[in-house]
Amino acid sequence: MGEGTESARAEVLAARADVLAARGRLDDELVRLEASARAAVDIKAKVRRSPVKVAGAAAGAGFLLVGGPRRVFRRTRNAIFGAPTPLPESMLPKDIDAALKALGTDGNKVRGAIERDFAKYLREKTPELKARDLSGSVAKLLTAFGRPIALRYGVRVANELFGTDSAAFADRLAKVSSKRPSVPKPKLPF
Repeated sequence: MGEGTESARAEVLAARADVLAARGRLDDELVRLEASARAAVDIKAKVRRSPVKVAGAAAGAGFLLVGGPRRVFRRTRNAIFGAPTPLPESMLPKDIDAALKALGTDGNKVRGAIERDFAKYLREKTPELKARDLSGSVAKLLTAFGRPIALRYGVRVANELFGTDSAAFADRLAKVSSKRPSVPKPKLPF
């Protein structure tokens, strides 16, 4: 074999040795990582080593889970400034209820904001509301009195359109009978 082949072989062997060494370091790191993870979740060993610290950590986690900081802040604020007026029990659709809750938790402030907005709405819409109320009242009045009259004349018009008077019916029957050939009528047993 030539010199080029021997040098390539030496490079391949050196690269293989590097890969094997890296694999060994990776295996060592994986073993350390697994040991570290197992030690981190070995609750029994932690409790045996320092039970007071574990109990304190558990109490702190429970305090956070039940919303303790928020409750403490709310109670402190209420003690200093007084409790805000509670919002009324909700009988509103979910969207409106969510919009009201977004305004805050102080019932007096929320009520004031709603009253101001409603007063502004009334000032802007009063002419339209009055016109609509007048036209609505007139429509209801006309409906109340006009309905019986419309029903009576509707029945009369329907009878005139679809009803037949006896003279016109007899005349039409005679014309149709004269165009048809005469067929003897069967005798009925009764």
